[in-house]
Amino acid sequence: MKKILAMLLALVMIFGMVACTGSNTTPTEAAKPDETAAPDNAATEDAATEGDAAPAEGEAADDGEEIPDAEGLVAQGFIDPIADWATYDALIAQIKSETDFAKRTELMHQAEDILMATNCVIPIYYYNDIYLQKDYVDGIYSNPYATKFFMYATLGNGSDTLRLNLSSEPDYLDPALNSSVDGACLAANSFSGLYTYDASGKPVPACAESYTVSDDGLTYTVTLKEGLKWSDGSDLTAEDFVYSWKRAASDETGADYAYMFDNIVGFPNDLAVSAPDATTFVFELNAPCAYMEDLMAFPTFYPVKQSAVEAYADWQTSPGGWCQEAGFVSNGAFVCTGWNHDTSMTYEKNPYWYDADKVSIEKLEYMLSADDTAIYAAYNSDSLDFADSVPTDEVASLLDNPEFHIVDELGTYYVAFNAKSSIFEGKTPAQAACMRTAFTILIDRDYICENIGQTGQVAANSFIPLGMADGNGGIFKSDPADGYFDPMAIVDDHEATVEYARTLLKAAGYKFDENGMLSAETPIQIEYLTNTTSGHIAIAESIQQDLAELGIELTIQQQDWNVFLEERKAGNFDFAREGWIADFNDPINMLEMWTTVSGNNDCQFGR
Repeated sequence: MKKILAMLLALVMIFGMVACTGSNTTPTEAAKPDETAAPDNAATEDAATEGDAAPAEGEAADDGEEIPDAEGLVAQGFIDPIADWATYDALIAQIKSETDFAKRTELMHQAEDILMATNCVIPIYYYNDIYLQKDYVDGIYSNPYATKFFMYATLGNGSDTLRLNLSSEPDYLDPALNSSVDGACLAANSFSGLYTYDASGKPVPACAESYTVSDDGLTYTVTLKEGLKWSDGSDLTAEDFVYSWKRAASDETGADYAYMFDNIVGFPNDLAVSAPDATTFVFELNAPCAYMEDLMAFPTFYPVKQSAVEAYADWQTSPGGWCQEAGFVSNGAFVCTGWNHDTSMTYEKNPYWYDADKVSIEKLEYMLSADDTAIYAAYNSDSLDFADSVPTDEVASLLDNPEFHIVDELGTYYVAFNAKSSIFEGKTPAQAACMRTAFTILIDRDYICENIGQTGQVAANSFIPLGMADGNGGIFKSDPADGYFDPMAIVDDHEATVEYARTLLKAAGYKFDENGMLSAETPIQIEYLTNTTSGHIAIAESIQQDLAELGIELTIQQQDWNVFLEERKAGNFDFAREGWIADFNDPINMLEMWTTVSGNNDCQFGR
């Protein structure tokens, strides 16, 4: 067995839990989690074919056992994540226009209540980040959003070339289209926005010299640094920001992060942005924004050169095509000069960058790989100076190594269900939610944190991570016990938790044999989608064993990184591994991504 199960005390209420602050759920209601599971197509299709549909809620099954009422098991405030999701969309819009910050915080708690009640989002643990860095390397830093900055690195070994690995082949290098962490790192080192982050994680001016805000908090006037240049030596002006923001927000571009512009007047296709002169950039908001500097530092808000973008033959139908080969124009510390697809990329110092005199590194050489065993071997053979991936089975041996770094992040590792998946056919929304809830309470997060993560991860019971600011001078959630379910229940009260999972599945129409395993009449067979890194595979296998305790058959489908991203985005999955590292320190970032129109809404809510 994967682990030794603790001897259990008396059967008490499984989820004596604390509801999330601001939640409308009682502790008992919150105990009915907000996560996801799913019976397979075969069970539903067989029922449809043979006429053996599951008994209605509250009715007796063929063996005389009463079927639990699914409606009574879902969390208070539960809504249909497909048909009724406009309610959530409207709440997010209200939050983004709310000027009373205390009220805004209350509304964000309500939004998370709704999100978690769908049970499509299953938090596993709160992120931290690990990487390897040679002892002769200094000056690299990372912010709480996992973006790493290499421009001020120094090398004590006499070299001027920094050799590193972030990931495999990037999906997009166009900052408007990127939605991955590794892509954000590449963008932050080759493009510069109005703002950036310093080594303490604080937003600081980049292309901006300064800005002023109108008394009502709605009009920003940004003064750019004098003499800004593109990497080809041409002038970079305020008009470039006008073009770039409008492009990133527009429906035509189809950027995953376009919704981040929705507080600007005229979103999406007529943004209120202007350039009164070459060094003045003006934009108008619908409501005051406490995190505007963070947005100005976010890659989607970076400038791109119009003539370079539109020189690509198919730029209108393939907006990211202009920078899929080396030599594209940028405005950051480094410029891409070589790209051997799926193998390596080379970036060289950009002499036209505004802070170039502080850059001592002449070249960045990226190894493109998602094989963490190969990456680790390259690091140990001194072919890499920095590695952003470590094999799971090597972590324990590295904990005392000064070259092994653990840094805090604001984010949540989770698994998710596609709310539109055919595995929910023939089920009511409440029954589908019960199915998903059963999955979440069977997952042993303690095992995952202690034996796979191994670097102090905290088991998660909400999507918004511990320590995130609430936008009103406080912390949104500071107590690990303050969430939507007890993440330790499967360890502390194993038998009761497993029995409650059976109850939930019975409410969804599933039957069990005399051994407490799923009946052959109503099997659950489901595919789990993940990328190929060893840690993700290990977590998948752990979940696979947890679910097998009730006879749920989980198969693991591995895909290369870029294919994996596109399949999730397109909704071509039933159950998948996910992770979200915040883009800035405000809960709205982790709530607005689930609106119907968001390009990051992998669960397909409202669609």
